[in-house]
Amino acid sequence: MKFFAFVLFIFFNFLAQAQFAPAANQVGTTAISNDSSSFVAWATGCVIQHGYMDIAVKDSGYASVGTESSAIGMAGQNGVVSLGDSGVATLTFQNPIYNGQGFDFAVFENGFYTQSPLAFLEFAFVEVSSDGNNFFRFPVTSNIQDTTQVPMTGVDCSLVNNLAGKYVFGYGTPFDLEELKNEIGLDVNSITHVRLVDVVGSVKTQFATHDQFGSKINDPYPTPFASSGFDLDAVGVINQVNTTVVEEIRNTKYGIRVFPNPSSSDDVTLKVNEELVGERLKLIDVTGKILSEEQIQSQYSILNTQYFPKGIYFLSVGVRIAKLIIE
Repeated sequence: MKFFAFVLFIFFNFLAQAQFAPAANQVGTTAISNDSSSFVAWATGCVIQHGYMDIAVKDSGYASVGTESSAIGMAGQNGVVSLGDSGVATLTFQNPIYNGQGFDFAVFENGFYTQSPLAFLEFAFVEVSSDGNNFFRFPVTSNIQDTTQVPMTGVDCSLVNNLAGKYVFGYGTPFDLEELKNEIGLDVNSITHVRLVDVVGSVKTQFATHDQFGSKINDPYPTPFASSGFDLDAVGVINQVNTTVVEEIRNTKYGIRVFPNPSSSDDVTLKVNEELVGERLKLIDVTGKILSEEQIQSQYSILNTQYFPKGIYFLSVGVRIAKLIIE
């Protein structure tokens, strides 16, 4: 009986640890293939701050595989750029990423299976910004043991959550901006920058990096090579503000006000300049699709948003546009 109880303890302890999405092509995975039709765009700009090949040996030099252009464009096409220990990559996009249904973007690395589901994986923190100055990090959890340095034979990706590099080459690790919607100073419907910060996977206290609970994040270390650290392949965009809509916003002459905005109520009040009464009002989603169109009857009117999914919308009268956020 005691033996049976011990087996149950080991089994449930394993389940408690391996609690996140499993490897690509397994039931419940969140991995997204680089050729998925989910992707509507890819990063168009990249700036790299290289880290050391070995952060513990400062004269080891810096990681040097790849260039900034390696991270631009579709995953699997331009090689990779290695960040080195604690290296940083900041990516930009033609149009902002917004908080839509489900995942909003995905990060690709070049990990590989050693003995499936175990894989050689190198991790990075993921941060986003809507102004290029203030960055906010996705909360990370690592249930990989942090007492013994992880072997080069790899780890089970189901032990980590919200770390770029969770999946092997050809499969992106997705991120959902909904997780950061309450961060003050961040507009999750207008993400202009995605930043990746290499995780130094050392279990030695002086070099270790930690998850949101203070646990050391354990990945292959040291890797004292030119390809040291996180190897960035690409960042794919799933939810991106439509190009036409963005250009209209940039050139708009505001004559429309919506309040409260953002709104979590069923109704919002619309106010337009007097000269717009009698014009046609269009409700547009972020893809540029016209959801409704009607004539403006007065300067003030009520817009019922009860059945609107959470997200970002635009109210257009000719060349004049107002942004409406439903929370």
